[in-house]
Amino acid sequence: MRTDDARMQIHTPSSLSRSAPGLLLLALTASLPTDATAASQTFNTALPVAKGEFVFRQQLLYRKADDDPSALSRDLEVRGSISVLGFGATGDLALFGVVPFLDKSLDLTTSGGARVNRDTSGLGDIRLFGRYTAFRADAKGRTFRIAPFAGIELPTGDDDDADSLGPLPATLQLGSGSWDPFFGVVATWQTLQFQIDAQASYKVNTEANGFEFGDELRLDASLQYRLWPRELGAGVPGFLYGVLEGNFVHRAKNRIGGADDPDSGGEQLFISPGLQYVTKRWVAEAIVQLPVAQNLNGAALEDDVIIRTGFRVNF
Repeated sequence: MRTDDARMQIHTPSSLSRSAPGLLLLALTASLPTDATAASQTFNTALPVAKGEFVFRQQLLYRKADDDPSALSRDLEVRGSISVLGFGATGDLALFGVVPFLDKSLDLTTSGGARVNRDTSGLGDIRLFGRYTAFRADAKGRTFRIAPFAGIELPTGDDDDADSLGPLPATLQLGSGSWDPFFGVVATWQTLQFQIDAQASYKVNTEANGFEFGDELRLDASLQYRLWPRELGAGVPGFLYGVLEGNFVHRAKNRIGGADDPDSGGEQLFISPGLQYVTKRWVAEAIVQLPVAQNLNGAALEDDVIIRTGFRVNF
């Protein structure tokens, strides 16, 4: 969760000389002030941030979803750029801001049989949150952290966009128009060979413009395993990690005018393979989220794939 004054939760010079997950050898890095490490890609709350330092992550997002072929045909594509900035306010407290820019496009067949496209693009809803390391246990070559977090999603995205057909549906808008708090807890287990992150979070969606998105429960886990080099030694410029993540999402039904929307809410389970290349100063990463189970209500759109790729810099 947090890097200590030695820039990693490994305490003795002898263990540092054998390196640590996501770091270069001490001989290569002693002159540099910051460290990049492996971290989860589908959730940001496990990003490591040392006291007085910043971490910046930039991700490009692509999502494709559609409905049952036997239903009225709808195809949704979302392209986005998600910027994350974290700051280590203290040794235990990290503060984050998440800024999304989104391009949403919905192709659908009307009741009259015509094929139309509805789209919108711009700034989405910004998230601000803090994470506090409440428990840590360090030993030679490994560390364990538990940290609760809490924040709020701000109504910064447009929630009243319209096109020639009229106002866009709430699910296609860039923002919700509501102030939505969220909270949870994240844990990290890190060794010289691998790292495991796990989190549970809950988001309370509130009402705006007569519409309320259903509350959201998420359970996420990530394994980052060092694939290369197999043996640690001098002269290694970086580390290649294989990543496998799992994401479970439960959404309550949306509410329109105080009544449940029968075509919303349900459960989804994603399995997400990915890669990370980690150097002293930066990380390049990519991951693909694949739905393995979707139990959605009514005619709710089902995800086909979500792709994330980007980089991360510590400074």
